[in-house]
Amino acid sequence: MVARPLTRGHPIVASAPPMRSIVTLTMNPALDASTSVPYVLPDQKLRCAAPRYEPGGGGINVARAIRMLGGDALAGFPVAGPAGELLVRLLDGEGVRQAAIPVTGWTRENVNVLEEVSGRQFRFCMPGPILGEDEWPRFLEWIRQIRPPPAYLVASGSLPPGVPVDFYARVATVAREMGSRLILDTSDVPLARAVGKGVYLLKPSLREFQALLGESEGDECKIARLAASVLERGWCEVLVLSLGAGGALWATASGWERLSTPAVPVKSSVGAGDSMVAGIVLSLAQGRPLREAARFGVAAGAAAVMNPGTALCRRDDVDRLYPQVMNAPG
Repeated sequence: MVARPLTRGHPIVASAPPMRSIVTLTMNPALDASTSVPYVLPDQKLRCAAPRYEPGGGGINVARAIRMLGGDALAGFPVAGPAGELLVRLLDGEGVRQAAIPVTGWTRENVNVLEEVSGRQFRFCMPGPILGEDEWPRFLEWIRQIRPPPAYLVASGSLPPGVPVDFYARVATVAREMGSRLILDTSDVPLARAVGKGVYLLKPSLREFQALLGESEGDECKIARLAASVLERGWCEVLVLSLGAGGALWATASGWERLSTPAVPVKSSVGAGDSMVAGIVLSLAQGRPLREAARFGVAAGAAAVMNPGTALCRRDDVDRLYPQVMNAPG
């Protein structure tokens, strides 16, 4: 499919999203290249297998996974240079609706290398282009102009250089003003600055959650108490804590529950968190209760790890795994 032309300063916007719509925001998109070598060794030429190129970046992967699960989302992101043009073409090929907003620089490229003898993955992630003060505010304005406002706005991934660390806090303010529910999946200072600013659902990993609270590892009861404290502080309305192989813990002001994850063969953990977010938000947009949405998200995350490289979840796998996601009593 031919890429749509990129015109600097003017977003490429698809048709208005439907009711109970989902919009994703990816400030640091990537062109992901995946390959493999027999061994990873220093100071030698490593003869790689033919690379596979895929769209990457948190919100973009969420939109892709939603599409794979039979749903629809509009993906907004900055795009620059030949890597950005290829990113747009790849998303077109997957049928993902997009608002690609041109910026200066070059869309980053990440490299994922599988060491065949050990099965280990090596991930090399670039920083992304520097967005100027005349560029990053466009994305706040783009969100404001979406009509009708999305029911759910997913802001996911890292921030590129030049974007202020309180950017997601500003996104939360805009979403609240529009009546959209913000689902946030990020880490470090941008996460700390955004909590309490109008986030509906927060989806950190266990490591990100502990770093946010300045806590070391703890047992399940301690984690549940910490989750309750986050809700009491008004940092979000819903917390979904990804526990990796341990499943997930979701919590609201009325209580919490830990969900087990099905036992599956693990080929790659890349994209598992994004698939989980996709399963949750798609279910919520379809009107499912939160518990069912969390279960579907856990199934989607488990389905993603079954695939190699940067591949995301497959609907058949998610449907098969969903009945296996059960309450895991403490």
